[in-house]
Amino acid sequence: MSLVIAVVPVTAFAQNCTIVMCKKTLEAVIIDPGGDINRIIEQLDSMGAKPTKILLTHAHIDHAGGTAALAKQLSLPIIGPHKDDDFWIQALPQQSAMFGFPAVEKFTPTQWLNDGDKVQVGDVELDVIHCPGHTPGHVVFYNKENQFAQVGDVIFNGSIGRTDFPKGNHQQLLESIREKLFPLGDNVEFVCGHGPNSTFGNERLHNPFVSDHRG
Repeated sequence: MSLVIAVVPVTAFAQNCTIVMCKKTLEAVIIDPGGDINRIIEQLDSMGAKPTKILLTHAHIDHAGGTAALAKQLSLPIIGPHKDDDFWIQALPQQSAMFGFPAVEKFTPTQWLNDGDKVQVGDVELDVIHCPGHTPGHVVFYNKENQFAQVGDVIFNGSIGRTDFPKGNHQQLLESIREKLFPLGDNVEFVCGHGPNSTFGNERLHNPFVSDHRG
């Protein structure tokens, strides 16, 4: 693999903040810094990583809550998610109060992401796949060479994302998984927003929400 991937569970929701580092350049991106930013910085330091940007899959509090503070502390641009999640970013202060999180600031991303965009991590490129359903602006980050994806809360090991939040859409979520993620290949291993990793092949066979009932 040309990437080093480290998962740092953060917040009371045990959200999988993911550090993706290019082995050659040691440049790294931080995906979904939901909180506990000191823990994230400790992990970066232990890897010898040079963080270059923050990436967001979506803007729920447990994924985006630490973004403004971390961006300020490390002077990093904020990339993503898709603009359809802006209403969630604007509501971060209310989200933090509702879920008992420390008070957080809203922010404006340096760049919104669209389906088909690419994000550079050192010498490695991540493809951006817009996967609405859990939230309307949810994106997934995928690297073909390393057969790796960070899928946020679209799909989990044995489950799928909730769609009962504002602007969630169950049918849209199923289509995102079946039409955009599963075609990437059975061997792609993914880090999800919560819980253990899996592969698209394993979920296609065994996930009761989206399996094709083969095998």
